Amino acid sequence: MYIRRSSRSCRPRTAVTLLAAAALLVSACSTGGTASTGGNAADAVLAALPRSTPSALSPYYGQKLSWHTCGPAGFECATMKAPLDYARPDAGDVQLAVARKKATGKGKPLGSLLVNPGGPGGSAIGYLQQYAGAAYPAQVRARYDMVAVDPRGVGHSEPVECLDGRQMDAYTQTDTTPDSVHETNELVRAYRKFAESCGQHSAQLLRHVSTVEAARDMDILRAALGDSKLTYVGASYGTFLGATYAGLFPERVGRLVLDGAMDPSLSSRELNLDQTAGFETAFQSFAKDCVQQPDCPLGGKGTTPAQVGDNLSAFFKELDAHPIPTGDADGRKLGEALATTGVIAAMYDQGTWAQLREALTSAMKEKDGAGLLVLSDSYYERNADGHYTNLMSANAAVNCLDLPGAFAGPEQVEKALPSFEKASPVFGRGLAWASLNCAYWPVQPTGAPHRIKAKGAAPIVVVGTTRDPATPYRWAQSLSRQLTSARLLTYEGDGHTAFGRGSTCIDSTVDAYLLRGTPPANGKRCS
Repeated sequence: MYIRRSSRSCRPRTAVTLLAAAALLVSACSTGGTASTGGNAADAVLAALPRSTPSALSPYYGQKLSWHTCGPAGFECATMKAPLDYARPDAGDVQLAVARKKATGKGKPLGSLLVNPGGPGGSAIGYLQQYAGAAYPAQVRARYDMVAVDPRGVGHSEPVECLDGRQMDAYTQTDTTPDSVHETNELVRAYRKFAESCGQHSAQLLRHVSTVEAARDMDILRAALGDSKLTYVGASYGTFLGATYAGLFPERVGRLVLDGAMDPSLSSRELNLDQTAGFETAFQSFAKDCVQQPDCPLGGKGTTPAQVGDNLSAFFKELDAHPIPTGDADGRKLGEALATTGVIAAMYDQGTWAQLREALTSAMKEKDGAGLLVLSDSYYERNADGHYTNLMSANAAVNCLDLPGAFAGPEQVEKALPSFEKASPVFGRGLAWASLNCAYWPVQPTGAPHRIKAKGAAPIVVVGTTRDPATPYRWAQSLSRQLTSARLLTYEGDGHTAFGRGSTCIDSTVDAYLLRGTPPANGKRCS
């Protein structure tokens, strides 16, 4: 599924949680690896770890971080060690990159505030240095040391590596709406090649990039920073990472904000289907707005959202048969796969809708696909030189380890197509096929759907946006019911995540919680 991180990340792109997604858009949203066994998913609950630190982990908890200046002015970086395998701490380490910007004000310090933008696969360090460290509310930055750690396998923390740039170009252009046996086989070959390449380049690491392991790494970082409790803001997939931490270490929960919440109790297929419906909801909002604008290429006033969707689908079908030029230095043309990704990228943030209208106008009326290619490249984190970050590689690695894949083969996808197309007439077919990639993963999953209670934790703020495309609002409702101490904060609006997106009500409520420890009343709503 698509999930991406919060749209306030440093680029014009969008957000992140990549559930299934990419070009294959990449698959399933993650859940952790230590859920209780037995019973069905609704009965499985993430079990808390013992309060005492095992002696074998003491060296990790007792380590001192050596900081040095790095990146933009005011930032410091360090490297932290964690066991590659928590079940066998003597089997080697994984090196994790950490960054911080120390509190800037004169008020009483509140310790460290750890941030994570989502993904899985989004660089928390990049998010801190390019957004959170400068754009979080000044009073929050004044009282907290702003801290980020790239999760294992991500960014600067021993990244999972799969395809090179040219191979990724081919991968992202693979047709995810196959119309024949030949095209289905081509899609399966692409998924297999991606998976096999990950296995060849990151064989050992692939077994140890689960969300549970990343959450345990955060507890080591908490101790290394000298904090008795964890204060944390996680967006999108970062909410699942934060909730997992709370479930494992409820007594060490400080002030946790989970924005754009995920539901760990769902299977991959349920997550992907819900998210497909979420993108349809976002597209409906875009369509209603588009036809009111003078530059909408999909219809004018009086055009229904269904007709807008039909017009866009017809355009995608035309691109499937006849890709159009983009002016790309590497010769890439805009086909259906890249165009669909570009449109979906713009669904994360209504601030991108004008850019999408312009890009669609150029593509549909002038046969110039450059604008949609820019949106697609931003989604995949492809730079102008043809280099991709490891976002998509890490995303697949975490997702395919955290949950069993949504489908075991093409036949299962074919049977599920009606439900996906019902959820979204525009995106359903492509998102169903995009949910297939974990079927060929070289490592067996270690996680399963489960609930997280975190009994005994301090109040946790769960934030949901009513028309969020990537993390549907019902997920926030579900997570808030699971977490014993949750307070649900609702944003009535569009876009992915809510904090820092312009709602004074949301921002002031979260600020009060972070600065004074005052959680909102459960069920509070903002617009």
